[in-house]
Amino acid sequence: MSRPPDRPDPDRLLAEVQADEARQRRGRLKLFFGACPGVGKTYAMLQALHERQREGVAVCVGIVETHGRKETQALLEGLPVLPRKRLEYRGRELTEFDLDAALASSAALIAVDELAHTNAPGSRHAKRWQDVEELLAAGFDVYTTVNVQHLESLHDVVAAITGVRVRETVPDRVFDAADDVTLIDLPAADLIQRLRNGKVYLPDVAQSAVERFFRPGNLIALRELALRRVADRVDAQMRAQRTREDPGRVWPARERLLVGLGGARDAPVVRAAARLASRLEAEWIAVYVDRLDDRASRQEREAVLELLGEARRLGADVLTLAGDDVPASLVRCARERNANRIVLGAAAEASGWRRLWTALRGDLASAVQRLAPEVDVVRIGVAAGRPGAAVQARPALGAPDREPRTRHPLAWAAAACALATVVAWPLARVFDLANIVMVYLLAVVLVALRAGRTAGALAALLAVLCFDFFFVQPQLSFAVSDTQYLLTFALMLAVALIIGQLTARLRFAVLAMRERERRSALLTRLANALSGALESERIVEIAEETVGAHFQAAITVVLPDAGHRVRPARPERSVDVSIAQWVLDHGESAGAGTGTLAAAPARYLPLKAPMRVRGVLVVAPRAEPPWRRPEDLETLEACAGQIAVALERVHFVEVARDTLVQMEGERLRNTLLLSLSHDLRTPVAGMLGTAELALQRGAEGPTRPLLQALVEQARAMQSLLDNLLQLARLQSGQARLDRQWHALEEIVASALGHVRSACAGHGLEVRLAAGLPLVEVDALLLERALVNLLDNACKHTPAGCRIAVDARLDPGGTLVIEVADDGPGWPGDDPSRLFAPFQRGAAESPMTGMGLGLALVERIAALHGGRVEARKREPQGSVFALHLPQRPAPQEGVET
Repeated sequence: MSRPPDRPDPDRLLAEVQADEARQRRGRLKLFFGACPGVGKTYAMLQALHERQREGVAVCVGIVETHGRKETQALLEGLPVLPRKRLEYRGRELTEFDLDAALASSAALIAVDELAHTNAPGSRHAKRWQDVEELLAAGFDVYTTVNVQHLESLHDVVAAITGVRVRETVPDRVFDAADDVTLIDLPAADLIQRLRNGKVYLPDVAQSAVERFFRPGNLIALRELALRRVADRVDAQMRAQRTREDPGRVWPARERLLVGLGGARDAPVVRAAARLASRLEAEWIAVYVDRLDDRASRQEREAVLELLGEARRLGADVLTLAGDDVPASLVRCARERNANRIVLGAAAEASGWRRLWTALRGDLASAVQRLAPEVDVVRIGVAAGRPGAAVQARPALGAPDREPRTRHPLAWAAAACALATVVAWPLARVFDLANIVMVYLLAVVLVALRAGRTAGALAALLAVLCFDFFFVQPQLSFAVSDTQYLLTFALMLAVALIIGQLTARLRFAVLAMRERERRSALLTRLANALSGALESERIVEIAEETVGAHFQAAITVVLPDAGHRVRPARPERSVDVSIAQWVLDHGESAGAGTGTLAAAPARYLPLKAPMRVRGVLVVAPRAEPPWRRPEDLETLEACAGQIAVALERVHFVEVARDTLVQMEGERLRNTLLLSLSHDLRTPVAGMLGTAELALQRGAEGPTRPLLQALVEQARAMQSLLDNLLQLARLQSGQARLDRQWHALEEIVASALGHVRSACAGHGLEVRLAAGLPLVEVDALLLERALVNLLDNACKHTPAGCRIAVDARLDPGGTLVIEVADDGPGWPGDDPSRLFAPFQRGAAESPMTGMGLGLALVERIAALHGGRVEARKREPQGSVFALHLPQRPAPQEGVET
């Protein structure tokens, strides 16, 4: 027994009840969402936390980053704050959100700032949003903050706008699953003024931020992104609520157009709908209702295909719906997509019997308006022709390439009726005339099934005539002796026509289902084959064989090389490399059937994976192009997506394998370096001690210069071994920082003492800022870093050049030590390669350097939580700057 249409689906109700129960057990997440830092998200979150506390809710602050803002710091007063968890990482103590303490607390609501934050190594989860997920699963309500640039789907867009790539991201599903999102908005001018007033960053940092990231254009673009993202979320919530409460109506909360299309006559409708959507800044959907019959000519079919392609180029989502009732199909689609306007073509006034037929039947727009009175129907004037613009051309786009239209439908009908007459003639002596009618009805069904709708209609008419002529008294005459047979003839004709039409329609519906099953089988077969491919070459073979056989096209996969330049996987294939490179760079289709380089004989589709474009799929059709039909194009794009994901999977497998090999190589190299350093230090120390002792005892004559040269080479060898040993320890993780409070002047003086002989031909200048406080560093490692920087400057500058050492403490608490020279500078434009191990300069010989000095400096800086950078001086020279974060020096008499 069928369920009444207005009765709720019990399975859907059960699923909703289960989902509600799961939501009740889970905590509620509230996001304070902003366009960029400084708009006041943390401030608003703490204010809301105070309000909930006054309401009697048990609240606590899990972690909040005030960034030195006094107003934000003041809001923490009166709120219980969880102590931070301390973690040891590479000799440095880090603090993080204590998830276990939060889970053990009695609070019902916990504030966790900066949702996109990356946790320190050693934490339970890699990301803070994962900590929040565990809190929510445990039943805690959570308040948190996040910026629009941290959403995973938008960080590439933000990078293109601002030029800054964000590394810390949050999956969009976390944002979409939040129970409440509060947008904290601030105009660009107000935010820039806050920056200049020092309410976001410290003054010196604020000025740099205004010049780089916080420019008015960037802020306006980010603000628009944030507003649109929140609006999209609200729209999705509205549509979900509408589906639950009132699925039979459209809620016009947002402009969305649905355009019903038919034949070539609707081309003005497409262009008018595109203009209307542009003015309204609305989404629009071009819909064709396929009635699955065979009345459309090839010209009509081509017209609809061209029309759908034009709608796609103008920015529409293209849909092809299978259905016999066009108005009902359009209304159903409008309600599913929550489209508040339906755009239809309105033909000029018809004449004669067509006007009468339209008056009796009603036009398409009137039928749509009756079914959905809450939807606005927009009529676009088109050229005069047959009424009902959206139902004129009826090519079954979902069906496969059909058999050619029957050339002689009358011959089929006549032959079938003649055969039925031959069969029924001897049966008439035994059976009643009612049974003879069944024979003719069977003939009509067979004709409609084999030859189509027109032949079926002709067979129905001929069947009535044959039945009257051969079997109704008087026989062999069209005269009728009994008037009751007139009713028999009318009913027989009506039944034959109905059966014939239904049979023809069923035939094409079956063909359409077969074609859809064929497409599904292709995607399944391709997915199964790609899942077992472990090399990109195998993926290319599978793609070219599977997809090419289905679409009857020559398929070529073009992959980029290390320089992001395209190279055909099969060089013997004819591929336009310039088009393929354009597609790879822009991530858009080009070639035949597109608006870009449409004269090309093939179509070039980007292989878009989640992270980047992995290649280009080139499709050169041998028969009908697969992009002519929307369903075929969607299938082709789905295949391209599967191929792209498989290529990205193989890429990351190769990256993981190479990383493991590199890690093992590093481990073996560090072991070898440690062994060599330990084994060589003793004989080198013995040589150096012996040579120095001989010099001290007054060696004269020709042996003295030899001994002095031996001492210099031994000291160089000893310095090299020290660097080897120290670098191996740092890379293996064996080194531990011994951070103590030291005077920077003493460390610099000690380093200068070590390099005084090596820099004898250079002018050394030390410029330490006045009033430098004590700095918390590992003195031996910092001295080693300074020695290497000074030694590097001396080696790569000619005699007579000046070398300067500058040191200062930034307001942000960062110690900056710079070693500058006025030499020729370092070659090239990539400073990162200078800090790679075993990268030697042209002035170094194997006996004076192995390219370890700057690599060691970088490791020492990283161990202190800092960094080292290289830049060129004007007009010549180079500067190496060491940035080490510091905390305020302790006051006298206070333990630290």
